[in-house]
Amino acid sequence: MTGSTGRALTGAAFLLFFVTLSAAGAAGEETISLREIVVTATRGPQAVARAGSAITVITAEDIGRSGARTLNDALRRVPGLEISETGGTGGTTAVRLRGAEAGQTLVLIDGVRVNDPSTSSGQFDFSLLVPTDIERIEVLRGPQSALYGSDAIGGVINIITRRGRGEPRASIAAEGGSYGSKGLQAAVSGGDSRFNYAVSLNTYDTAGFSRWGYRIGRLQAQHPWPLENDGARRFGLSTRFGFSPSEDVTFDVGGSAYFNYAQTDAAFGAFPDTPSSGIQRFGQVHAKATVYTFDRRLKNTFLVYANRTARDYRSISYYGAAAAPVTDWSKDGFTGGRIGASYQGDLSLDDFGLFTFGGQVERETMKTTSQPVLPVPGARTTLADAAQTTRSLFALHQITIADRLNLSLGGRIDDIEGADRFATWRATLAYDITESDTVLRASAGTGAKAPTLYQRLDPVYGNAALGSERSFGVDAGIDQKLFDGRLTLSGTVFLNRYRDLINFQSDPSCRPDQTFGCFVNVARAETSGFELSAKADIIPGMLGLDVAYTNLIALDLGTGLRLARRPENSARIGLTLTPTPGLVIAPSLVLVDTRYSSAHEQDRLPPYARLDLFASYDVSERVSIFLRGENLTNARYEEVKNFGTAGRSVYAGLRATW
Repeated sequence: MTGSTGRALTGAAFLLFFVTLSAAGAAGEETISLREIVVTATRGPQAVARAGSAITVITAEDIGRSGARTLNDALRRVPGLEISETGGTGGTTAVRLRGAEAGQTLVLIDGVRVNDPSTSSGQFDFSLLVPTDIERIEVLRGPQSALYGSDAIGGVINIITRRGRGEPRASIAAEGGSYGSKGLQAAVSGGDSRFNYAVSLNTYDTAGFSRWGYRIGRLQAQHPWPLENDGARRFGLSTRFGFSPSEDVTFDVGGSAYFNYAQTDAAFGAFPDTPSSGIQRFGQVHAKATVYTFDRRLKNTFLVYANRTARDYRSISYYGAAAAPVTDWSKDGFTGGRIGASYQGDLSLDDFGLFTFGGQVERETMKTTSQPVLPVPGARTTLADAAQTTRSLFALHQITIADRLNLSLGGRIDDIEGADRFATWRATLAYDITESDTVLRASAGTGAKAPTLYQRLDPVYGNAALGSERSFGVDAGIDQKLFDGRLTLSGTVFLNRYRDLINFQSDPSCRPDQTFGCFVNVARAETSGFELSAKADIIPGMLGLDVAYTNLIALDLGTGLRLARRPENSARIGLTLTPTPGLVIAPSLVLVDTRYSSAHEQDRLPPYARLDLFASYDVSERVSIFLRGENLTNARYEEVKNFGTAGRSVYAGLRATW
């Protein structure tokens, strides 16, 4: 038995105690059922109580009450989720679910995958997005490849943008504060039963701080010269339109564009504090038609979509003697694109449940370029230009027995042109005890992640013979509401095993010209642990509590060592106080345990605690002012080794709606 498996059993024992305590507290209480509707757990609307999988929902109201400025801030409340950011606003942000790699988490915007095909791991950079135009975020944990295909090994994060409803309305917000930061947000929306619209835009500008070495004593002692600031600028636009010519036909069209300019540092070598910079552009569009046929027994959904990510870097480094360093300057470009179409049918079988089936075809492209500038200028050359097409079929059957037992079984086949073909499955169970508002749930399934275009077809490091990474995962949990729904408790224990993980190393399978190594399927890993969360309305309308805790053991089974950037323990505690109508005060505390920044348990990072505070006051029915304090205890910590984080920061702003 591995150490992580043993820890999972410890978590199961703790969960059993949790179940017993919850059931005892529920006895005799008049409760409210868990009837919140989600769309990610089964590719369609379903009550949380029937889902069978661990899922967390973050609403626009949650985001507004917490004052989350970035998508990272909004996601930190999710159990089982870990964030690594390289040096503040504009830095690359990686998100991991239950210890899976960042590229093993599938990211959707309005149901469309947006992971970047041009990165080595295929991960999505969360620094691009802000929560201004978000209606809700659904985080589905555990392997979900049977529903969504490649990349969904750790889970799925579905970002659902705002849809216009009701009378036309508009809003504008402006803020400014520490590090020379200033931002502006604006939105208009409205709609009725036939037509709806929502448009939002946002800008943000900050002078920032040095990404390398900022407030890190050991680095400043080694390099005593003044560090240059690394600023950032961001712009975003999101649109969504809906039209319903009849009760049985609906059209939905949306698109978004994001621009991010950030000054960066090399973060390695003798001169890491360099004037490098990067520009990242992302755009996506989708069009969806929903048509009901056969007396609304069959729901047909047709979707076409396209997205593109372009990253351009001005990479500057220095080498040689400190007195007269030589400048190495190059311009590097990475472009990833995706275009696809899908069909999904949802067929009602009455007492025999719901049968979901469909297919998808998607083409991914990648192009990388480089141009030397110094010390010897040269022409821009194309290093890689590759594409691949994936064709998929999927099916899912859901059935409810005696209005209590909810079962689902699904599978999917993905066929990747010139590469791999894999089949995955998933089964879920949810038992809904409506009398006590208790839900017992369990799920099991397999996951797969196809090698990225970069890993397969890069001319220098690629390996065309790569196979897919595979996983098996299982979890079990409980959701319990108490005291007329004022207290919600949730607990989950999980175990995931991974094989054929792709590493970069020297290997006999590498080509003779790959002297530094290539990508190969060699690694195995295991993650296990438990997740706990609680949400309480302690004093209705005046005091609320939101707590999330994760215990995670993530091991490289080849070495027995801990995987990088996975803390064993992490937690978030949030309070919402409304001492008087119109005034909201929301402090939050993030606690993160010791972890390693690099593989093989290298670069140990100490634990940290970060205290934030958000307060808002309604000056009138249409105008409010807000104040946000971040890292109020001025904690010094690193999420990634050698990359600094902001010190005590204060921001203030005004919001108007009409």
